[in-house]
Amino acid sequence: MRANSKVVAFIKVVIFTLLGFAAVLLAMYMFVGRDKGEDKTEFTTYKEADSGNTDQDPLSGAGPDVATATVASSEVQNTFEEETVAVNGTTEEGTAGEITTEQVTTESTNNSVAQDPEVEKILSGMSIHEKCCQLFMITPEALTGYTQVTEAGDTTRNYFKEYPVGGLIYFSNNISSSSQVKALLENTAKIAEETSGFPIFLGVDEEGGTVARCGDKLDVTQFKDMYEYKDLGTGTAYSNAKTIASYLKDLGFNTDFAPVADTWSNSENTVIGKRAYSDNFSETAELVSSAVLGFKDVGVVCSLKHFPGHGDTTTDTHEGAAVVEKTSSQLMQEEYLAFKSGIDAGADMVMVGHITAKAISDEPASVSKEVVTGELREKLGYDGIVITDALNMGAVSNSYSSSELGVKCVEAGVDIILMPSDFRSCLSGLEDAVNSGKISEERINESVRRILKVKLSMK
Repeated sequence: MRANSKVVAFIKVVIFTLLGFAAVLLAMYMFVGRDKGEDKTEFTTYKEADSGNTDQDPLSGAGPDVATATVASSEVQNTFEEETVAVNGTTEEGTAGEITTEQVTTESTNNSVAQDPEVEKILSGMSIHEKCCQLFMITPEALTGYTQVTEAGDTTRNYFKEYPVGGLIYFSNNISSSSQVKALLENTAKIAEETSGFPIFLGVDEEGGTVARCGDKLDVTQFKDMYEYKDLGTGTAYSNAKTIASYLKDLGFNTDFAPVADTWSNSENTVIGKRAYSDNFSETAELVSSAVLGFKDVGVVCSLKHFPGHGDTTTDTHEGAAVVEKTSSQLMQEEYLAFKSGIDAGADMVMVGHITAKAISDEPASVSKEVVTGELREKLGYDGIVITDALNMGAVSNSYSSSELGVKCVEAGVDIILMPSDFRSCLSGLEDAVNSGKISEERINESVRRILKVKLSMK
C-alpha cells in the first residue's frame, strides 16, 4: 500500500512536469509566431505601397494633389533607404521610425502627375508617335513645308493627320485681316478636333506694345509696353490682359504667350526692357498675378515667361548665350517672385528661357534638369505645363542639333517643345529615345497628361 502511494506520487510529479514543459513550449511558440506575423505585415505594407509606384518618374519634380511636401530626389532616395532598413528590422529603435502606407505613398508619388479618368481614356488610345507629337508646338509652315500659311484646308488636314502636334504658333506673316485669321484658326481647330478628338493650342505672342502680332496688323485695341502702366496698379494690369485675351479669343486664338514675368532690373538689358511690367520685383509680382487673372477670366491659356528670369541679362538669347550670376536663394527672393505669384494665380504654362543660371547649372535653363525640375517644379511647386522658348534661337541651336534638343528638353522636365529648327528631326530624335528606352513612355505620358488636362478644360 505504501509502495503504491510512492508510485502514484511519482506519476503525479511526472505529469505536472510534462504539463509545465508543454506550457512553456506553447508560450514560446505563440510569442515567436506573433513576432513573425508582425514582421510579415510590416513588410507587406511597404511592398504594397511601393508596388503602387509604377508611374513614378525621376524627371519630374512635381507631385499630385496627395503630396503634402516637395522632396528633392536625393532626399527621397535616402528616406527609402532608411525605411528599407527599418523593414528588415536592423535599425535601432527610434532611428528610422515605423513605416506607414501614407508616408510611402505620398513620397513615392511625389514625381507623378495626378490622373483624370477622361485624360486616361484618351491617353490609352494614343500611339507613341501621337503622344510625342503632342509635345510639339510649331509654326504652320513647319507643319506643312510651305513658306507662308494664311489659310487651312486639305494640305493642313493631311499633314496634321500625319503629325498631330499639340499646338501651332502664329506670327505677323500669318495675319492679314480679321476675317482671314478667323477662318484660318476656325478651320485649323476643326481639323484638329476631327483628327484627334480634342482641342489644339492655337497660340500667338501678344504682350501688348512692342510684341503684338495681332496689334501690328489688325484693328484691335492698341497698347503701349506694359511697363508704361506700372504706376496704374493691379486693376489696369488685369483689365489690359482681359482686353487682349478678349480680342484674341474673338479671332480664334486660345493661347497667348504672355504675360512677361521678367523684371527689368538691369538697365543695360534691351531684349526685355519695357516689355516687363516693372523694374521692381515685388511690384512685378503683383501686376503679373493680376494679368494672369485677366487672361483666365476670358478663358485664354496664358504663359509666364521667361523662367528663371531674363530681365537681368545683357545678352539676347535669340543670338547667343545669356547668363545670370545669381544663386538660387537670390533668385527666390527676386526673379522668382513674379513667377510664383503668377503660378499661384493659376497660370496654365510657364515658358522656360535659354538663360544659363551659372550658380545652378552650366546648361541653358530649357535643357537643364536642375532648373526645370529642381527650381521650377520642386522649389516653386509648379505642376502645370512647362514649355520652352523657341528652340531655333541661337542660345541653344548653336550648341545642339534638333534631334538632340527634344530629348534634352524632355529629360530636363519640359512638356512642350516650341519651334525647333528642324521639327521632323526633333520629333524623330524624341521617338527614337522612347523606342530605345532612353526615355520611358511613362515620362511622355506624364507630359501628355498635363497637356490634355488643360485642353479638356478649354472645351
